[in-house]
Amino acid sequence: MDLNEPYQLIDIREIYEVEQGSINGEHIPMGEVLNNLDKIRRDIPVIFHCHAGSRAVNMVRYLESELNFTNLYNLEGGIMAWKNEIDPSINLG
Repeated sequence: MDLNEPYQLIDIREIYEVEQGSINGEHIPMGEVLNNLDKIRRDIPVIFHCHAGSRAVNMVRYLESELNFTNLYNLEGGIMAWKNEIDPSINLG
């Protein structure tokens, strides 16, 4: 973000989690990702995030191994780590 380079941020949490607080990623719930593959860019880095990181790690691994994505990243620690390390003002309910 600090480098102002293009990226896509995808929030795979459930709607009730997003309603509690967000870092403005594109919301595609984990259960709907495979039905929305056309929304996932392949030409820039794509960062997936969830609450604590485990769902995003699994989604990245699946998309890389099964669908040959090569530009995916996991926001380590999820939005909780973002809140603790970057922006403590985020209210997560």
